[in-house]
Amino acid sequence: MSAVGVIATLTVVEGKNADFEAAFKELMTAVRENESGNEFYSVCQSKDNPQQYKVLERYVDQAALDAHSKSDHFRASGPKLAPCMAAAPVIEYLDAI
Repeated sequence: MSAVGVIATLTVVEGKNADFEAAFKELMTAVRENESGNEFYSVCQSKDNPQQYKVLERYVDQAALDAHSKSDHFRASGPKLAPCMAAAPVIEYLDAI
């Protein structure tokens, strides 16, 4: 099995950036501490559109990605992040080479 990459594009409601960033920092810490199958998990803010963020992720395999989406910390982040979101996330899945 090959590694899986993910790029999630998140659009945040104007005025909610600080709340989003605080909640996402908690999630990043939890992913890094609890998911051995995660190789990289980071969020970056767009220079062109301050309401848009990209989450860059890499997992050792599909099973690790599946475990991420089922994890308690990922599920707990939903209620914190949802009020900040201006649109549904756009998710792109990639095969690592």
